[in-house]
Amino acid sequence: MGQITRFQEGLRRVAMIGEGFAEDRAGLGVAILIVKLLRWCCWGDLDVAGNVPVSRVDGPAAPGNAPGADAARGPAAREVDPAALGTAFPRTHHVLQLEFGDRKDFDDPRLEWRRLFSELLGTFALVLVASGGGLLHAKGQISLAAAVVAPGLMVMAIILFMGAVSGAHLNPGVSLAFALRGDFPWKRVPGYVVIQLIGATLACLFLRWVFGNVEHLGATLPGPGYKNWQALLMEIVLTALLVSVILGTASAAQNVGAIAALGVGGYIALAGLWAAPVSGVSMNSARSFGPALVSGDWTSYWVYVAGPIAGALIAVGFAMVLRGRGGDAMSRAAGSGKLDKGALTAKAEPSEDIDQGNVVPPDTAADSDAEQSGQ
Repeated sequence: MGQITRFQEGLRRVAMIGEGFAEDRAGLGVAILIVKLLRWCCWGDLDVAGNVPVSRVDGPAAPGNAPGADAARGPAAREVDPAALGTAFPRTHHVLQLEFGDRKDFDDPRLEWRRLFSELLGTFALVLVASGGGLLHAKGQISLAAAVVAPGLMVMAIILFMGAVSGAHLNPGVSLAFALRGDFPWKRVPGYVVIQLIGATLACLFLRWVFGNVEHLGATLPGPGYKNWQALLMEIVLTALLVSVILGTASAAQNVGAIAALGVGGYIALAGLWAAPVSGVSMNSARSFGPALVSGDWTSYWVYVAGPIAGALIAVGFAMVLRGRGGDAMSRAAGSGKLDKGALTAKAEPSEDIDQGNVVPPDTAADSDAEQSGQ
């Protein structure tokens, strides 16, 4: 019995250290998962609302005394005020401020250029890899698998390193879908779309400078033996599923934080592995625009405008059926970036409470109430 007690005490200490590590690194998913498992082994539950140490410097707080813990405690809690939780993790907020800058600056709408630059850089990187991979595959220098997996890995990296700034749309269809869901302001859509097209064009100008105007600069075209209507249908379906993944991982009900990058990037790679021979798997009007403009070859370009837009509209309908209306705090933070006032806290804090069942996400609360009243 004494050995078991010492073992549990050791696990308890490791859990506390892990919590401090996760806190300092602003929510590393793997560390949080390990901490939850260790706490379950030691305490028999997954409650972290009242026992989370404020930081490794401050040490563990007394149960139930952590700032903001009372905002998400007890089965009666239905919603959480992000502002109430905002003071619970001062060290995390300090790390986030170092990473993203002064909140007062980011709350200033005059600094929209930060978001636009993020979209410019992200779309440039995506199209550079996607079109560059298509170009090199056409020259026989890399395999088809490498050419279609590379864009997925690039999107994953972009979401992880600057998705918090702009939402990492990188795609006019995604911006349109977020706006239709109420997770992105309509007034910002034109700027996002224009800057995405500029980023794609700059990437293809770079490719033309390096390789010359060869192999359509990696443009997306219907594969040999396939007609435009077949490529159009494929683009519609593939884009509908892609945008569904994006909207799903951005919602409060499936708020998975950084792991969203794995879902989106993994889907892009998967779609390319099986459907690239049919349509080239664009799923992105900006990705197809850059090569068409710089190479001067607009063959079948309409397919890659109509297909992704139609697919995005279908995905918005799917999201409405699956989760109801959008517009919750975490979806807005994911769609608009964390530069909006209060969105940084809203995105960072409530996800753990939702996982524990202490807080019901806004888009599912109505359904839960209806089920209880029916019973």
